[in-house]
Amino acid sequence: MTMRANRVAEQMKKELGEIIGQKIKDPRIGFVTVTDVEVTGDLQHATIYISVLGKDSEKKDTLRGLNQAKGYIRTEIGQRIRLRITPELKFEYDTSVAYGTRIESLLKQVKNEDNEVEKE
Repeated sequence: MTMRANRVAEQMKKELGEIIGQKIKDPRIGFVTVTDVEVTGDLQHATIYISVLGKDSEKKDTLRGLNQAKGYIRTEIGQRIRLRITPELKFEYDTSVAYGTRIESLLKQVKNEDNEVEKE
């Protein structure tokens, strides 16, 4: 990404957190955290990575709700960030949070097993 695309991505991340948390009233959208935003170099497309607390069904409902509110979110972004063309939005799950949690639980499991071996 170019330097400008990075700045736009960071600003979008900040604004998206506020828009999703305060402006959208869809009951399907649960507790959402915008973890990252990637904007193409030409500022035409933006991929928004989100993490959602809850079950898989709640995550799917949240993604469906965000996709339906995509037009509203894009309009809000366009009003808040002055760009000639507001990027097309694409929402995706951020699997790195779940991956990190899984690694952490495995490390704790190994540590507990080591402690048990030392006690014997």
